[in-house]
Amino acid sequence: MTLSAVAEAIAAKEVSSREVTQACLARIERLQPVLNAFISIEPETALAAADAADAALAKGAEPGPLHGVPLAHKDMYYDAGHVVTCGSAIRRDFVASTTSTALQRLKDAGSVRLGSLHMVEFAYGPTGHNVHFGPARNPWNTDHVTGGSSSGSGAAVAARLTYAALGSDTGGSIRMPAHFCGVSGIKTTTGLVSRAGAMPLSQSLDTVGPMARTVEDCARLLALMAGADPLDPTTSTAPVPDYLAEIDGSLRGLTIGVPASFYVDDLDADVARVLEDTIATLKRAGACIVEITLPDQMRLSSASQLVLNAEAAAFHAQWVRERPQDYGAQARARLENGFAVPAVTYLEALRWRGPALAAHLEAVAGVDAWIAPATPTPAPTIAETDVGGSVGAEAMIQRITRFTRPVNYLGLPAVSLPCGFSASGLPIGMQVVGKPFAEALLVRLGCAFQRETDFHDEMPELPA
Repeated sequence: MTLSAVAEAIAAKEVSSREVTQACLARIERLQPVLNAFISIEPETALAAADAADAALAKGAEPGPLHGVPLAHKDMYYDAGHVVTCGSAIRRDFVASTTSTALQRLKDAGSVRLGSLHMVEFAYGPTGHNVHFGPARNPWNTDHVTGGSSSGSGAAVAARLTYAALGSDTGGSIRMPAHFCGVSGIKTTTGLVSRAGAMPLSQSLDTVGPMARTVEDCARLLALMAGADPLDPTTSTAPVPDYLAEIDGSLRGLTIGVPASFYVDDLDADVARVLEDTIATLKRAGACIVEITLPDQMRLSSASQLVLNAEAAAFHAQWVRERPQDYGAQARARLENGFAVPAVTYLEALRWRGPALAAHLEAVAGVDAWIAPATPTPAPTIAETDVGGSVGAEAMIQRITRFTRPVNYLGLPAVSLPCGFSASGLPIGMQVVGKPFAEALLVRLGCAFQRETDFHDEMPELPA
């Protein structure tokens, strides 16, 4: 079942939360040794919460939108009384005293906690490598990366270990795992969802968003999480649209742009083929496809890296000085690079965001959204992306992140869609990028595309 289907089934008493939770836990027990998607698994507390949900329903309680639905999330969302490692040795024993707003809103809707999901150390990496917890493995081929930093979220949703998961996206950390693992995800507009209680990486770029099998499932989580939060004054105070009203919308009347360059350059042959097939599907479903010319995307990507490097280094400065040995080599090297960014350069990169966004909006004025590959390649192997173990690892990492960073720098929303497979059977996804706070239109577009295709229903073959 999808998240939407299982929530409705539990509310209708067609299946109990205990039965659903037990099924998830049995699958996790079997596949965790294969995939390494979880950092912690909590069967006793999950079953107790499921029993409480069932008892409340039996007594006539009005079910919440996620009543009794078992979920697991990236291990960077503080949950009071629980260890939150942030994928690190430094936080291996950190017990949160507060609960993140995004997570609390899902708990208030009735969800059950299964445990916490694998992530790249301090969310600072795009592959799924983690020297402290081992690499997460792609369910479609365990020799390949999941993508990062929401590595466990991508793997667990793809392998049907959880019905959905929170990720985060600072430089592509929802869209890359969604692409590599064949699931759906929403990178939200900066300021749409509260970041209170979520481990920070870059205060200018961090965003909270959902990952699930379908865009409809992502929309259900987004509808619960979005909106102003007094604990995070950077959240928008504008009314939250009714995202679920858009799930049955049509592509007719929508104009979708395809960039003339950058996002179509140097693509793997399979990715190029899937892009063409996706465009053809959108056309058949009634969308108008036009070519667009975007401003210099490499400059946006570079500015994004400067901001991220400087802000991450500032957050970690004390730990890097006092506990450098507790970082993995890759995370430490990235943080140390951040100390070399001059203050003037950082401030110039921040100051340019407004003019850059204005130029971008002018370039896309004639389209409702635009589409591009999430990365130029299907998932590379774990060995190919092992910094320190492979000569070409850093070049590969730069390549797979080049299509995601500009969107973060501009603060734009994007929906990630599974759109096909490589010749070797690895998933390939596309990102559809909207204007600020246009998530409702992206939900409409994504759901319409998924009514035309079945890539989101495909399952990896895993050990019985």
